[in-house]
Amino acid sequence: MKAYFDSEANAVSIDLLEVDHWDDGDEFDEYYCTVAFSKNRLANIGLLHPSEKLELLEAVAQRYDLDATKLIAGAKAALASPDRTVTLSDRVVAY
Repeated sequence: MKAYFDSEANAVSIDLLEVDHWDDGDEFDEYYCTVAFSKNRLANIGLLHPSEKLELLEAVAQRYDLDATKLIAGAKAALASPDRTVTLSDRVVAY
């Protein structure tokens, strides 16, 4: 899992899978959270205003059977290292 916090956009991008491109995407939440898919698998989660909206990652985790603790840890690591990619070695994707 890789996470990146863009400090200018105030957004976190969490890559669950390494893919060349996303096939599909959708809003998870009307304003703050998006999800993207590759070959029908959740590949990325985007979150605006992450320091205020981490609870949306819990909702994404519940819907897609992911580990919420690891998603939030990834987002927090990215927030602590703005404008750098943070790589976490543990998988959060459900198989």
